Amino acid sequence: MARSRKRSLVCQFTLVVAFLALLGTVYLILSPDPQSSLPKVVKGSEDTQDTWSCDQSEFDSHQLALVVPFRDRFEELLEFVPYMNRFLCRQKIRHKIIVINQVDSFRFNRASLINIGFLIGENQSCDYIAMHDVDLLPMNDELSYSYPADGPFHIAAPDLHPNYHYSKFVGGILLLTNTHFRLTNGLTNKFWGWGREDDEFYLRMIESNLQIHRPTGISTGNKTFKHLHDNFRRPRDNLRYGEQKARTRRDHVTGLNTTVYTIESENNIIINGSTVLVVGVRLQCNIRETPWCFTPKQLESTLRDLKNRLSPQEYEDLLVDIEALKMIKHTV
Repeated sequence: MARSRKRSLVCQFTLVVAFLALLGTVYLILSPDPQSSLPKVVKGSEDTQDTWSCDQSEFDSHQLALVVPFRDRFEELLEFVPYMNRFLCRQKIRHKIIVINQVDSFRFNRASLINIGFLIGENQSCDYIAMHDVDLLPMNDELSYSYPADGPFHIAAPDLHPNYHYSKFVGGILLLTNTHFRLTNGLTNKFWGWGREDDEFYLRMIESNLQIHRPTGISTGNKTFKHLHDNFRRPRDNLRYGEQKARTRRDHVTGLNTTVYTIESENNIIINGSTVLVVGVRLQCNIRETPWCFTPKQLESTLRDLKNRLSPQEYEDLLVDIEALKMIKHTV
């Protein structure tokens, strides 16, 4: 019975997000922004035995924006939202769960989605952020999500994370105050595809003279987190194309203040009594600077389309710029 209810929720959520994803077309830096759609409310199954909620009115005055960069991870989200709501309520953390769903056709850009989530959370009176992967659940109540006044607090520490153990790792789950996040100018926008944007953010925190803190006294070892990701069903897009690796190792140009996006939809979804704000966003890509926002096959198709929209000289100049980044070897 419970399995049937979960399948029903998956279908409902999948249909909602799939519909939203079909509302627009792919946007380049050349395209104007469409108007944002009005917020909608979609409710899941609230009358089941799994329904659970808490009253946050008596909680701490600080409010956490738990920001989840997202695309096509519906089953994981169905488990994540109720679990994290309960976990944070047990710690009496006032919070909002904000899922930033990338609905365009570009490669996934986790860093830009986190920047957007920060801005939305800040606008909703949240004064600190948790950059949180949807496939990572804390299993130990001693992992504190409280306000990190002393500096960034990396909950998914290298000695606790199930997969990543190098000393400079700051991915998975990372908490910062709004002041500290703005001090770093957020995350780079140049990373398209999966991975390594958090390594660049580590350098930003160090250069901003922020001391990174991690949990101590945690005795649960490799059982501290539950990792939900199934790499066979959803393989990571971790390929690097052209000059992507060399040009993204360090970025002093892009960040929170250069994040360009359009909000396509805002939906309050209730999953077994736990509310999550799902914001559908469409990113923009300057293909002269980061043509690896496309796979080579996507880029080839996009260039064919642009050939009909640009003057011959504009098109030739564009090809020269992209060829310099080793994304193409000849005129398309």
